[in-house]
Amino acid sequence: MQKNIYAVMRKYVYLAVTVTVIYFFQSFFLPTGGIGADSLSYFGIASELPGLETNLFPLGFPALIKIFHTFFQDYFWAGKMLNIFMVILLLLFSYFKKFYFRETVLLFAGKTLFFAMNLVVSEGPFIFLLYFLIYFFHERMSEKIASKQFIIFSSVLLILLFTVRYSGIYIYMGIGVFWLWMILQKKDFEARKDFLWVLLMAGLGIGLYLGFNHSVFGSFTGEHLRGAPAQIHPIYLLRNVLAMTNVIDPFVGIKPASNSFISIGFQVGLMIFDVLLLGYIIRLFRQKKALLKLEFHYLLWIIAGVYTVTLFISGLFQQIEEMNVRMLAAANFCLFFSFLVIYFKNLRSDRFVFGVGCFFLLFLTAYSLKNPSNYLKNKSIIEPQMPKFKDKEYLFDDEKSVSDITVYHIPVLNKSFSYQHTNAQKGEWKQSIGGTINPQIKWMKYDTIKDKSKVLYTSQLMLK
Repeated sequence: MQKNIYAVMRKYVYLAVTVTVIYFFQSFFLPTGGIGADSLSYFGIASELPGLETNLFPLGFPALIKIFHTFFQDYFWAGKMLNIFMVILLLLFSYFKKFYFRETVLLFAGKTLFFAMNLVVSEGPFIFLLYFLIYFFHERMSEKIASKQFIIFSSVLLILLFTVRYSGIYIYMGIGVFWLWMILQKKDFEARKDFLWVLLMAGLGIGLYLGFNHSVFGSFTGEHLRGAPAQIHPIYLLRNVLAMTNVIDPFVGIKPASNSFISIGFQVGLMIFDVLLLGYIIRLFRQKKALLKLEFHYLLWIIAGVYTVTLFISGLFQQIEEMNVRMLAAANFCLFFSFLVIYFKNLRSDRFVFGVGCFFLLFLTAYSLKNPSNYLKNKSIIEPQMPKFKDKEYLFDDEKSVSDITVYHIPVLNKSFSYQHTNAQKGEWKQSIGGTINPQIKWMKYDTIKDKSKVLYTSQLMLK
């Protein structure tokens, strides 16, 4: 029996090592190195610290980048090593603390962690902190840690979540809804006072941060910088609703940018699959209900639900991205975690779920590298060109009209189709690399600067 347990755990250790290797090397073959427009904004804020220029983004993520940049002296490597540090720490923590190690490894085979830890985005540290917050709530509900320890660590983590992404307030709200629901449904809920203290202390910390923002910048979360919300068209409302249902899916999060009939049809088909998956999870939960720590799962579900709905409503009143894997990462993470814990409870064989996890880890890797490039080589070409543009203040991609079309052939059907990948456009590559090398230069979505001598256009950067 002991040998069987060791054999089972050993394959998850192997998978954890594989995850670490893939996560380390993957971004080297992405055209932009995993660095997008928001990454450049975070690099810019980090380069200005301890000076403060904007509160459009909270300071937590730029501060982490600044710390890692101190060691690596390069913003690409700072973001890369921050990500791999978080991956290794989560896996080691789970293994040595014996906190759902199998489930944690499989989380890395899913779409959310694959996205969050392979790109330089704030979702990485956000999910990282959320994992530890879930750990402390689980341990308190299982009465494995003292009340004081739970209150202090959980409050600090909730505050840190908000300093990494303002959407941390939705996690806070979800915990508040859970606490209120438990008070109304289960009057003998043992941890009710601890939860209340966490809400009060974290609320105080978040309030102080908002007060700091308002005193320094004149706004709470840079709301005056976001612009008016885009006009609500039925097609975009439909896309957001379809994306909200996809929060259930642990692996598939493909969302084509096109609004064509085929694209919308694909998303509707994915929604139907997600609804069927939800039905399966509910049946599984009912079968194993007596074996589960119910409050823990209720907490994760309520956080996920509140996060999804409040983010959707927020998008109606401010200019943010449409609902997608990135925006709904925290909610998907909570639901996938809950599903894995339920699935493994009293499970006879993990062969199927392990196989599915391995398959999708490979699928996500292959899909992300469908149009591979040598980022480090491109970076080495652009880097020596940047000093001559040191006086430029703005960076603009003026090569958006230069389309790079990829043609795919389907051998069995003897068919082919073409597709224009957004991140496969050379202007996008140059913007990413140039802004990473010189984070003080501010990227622009539109060419609105009157003095063009202050603008570095991507067409001025040469890729041999």
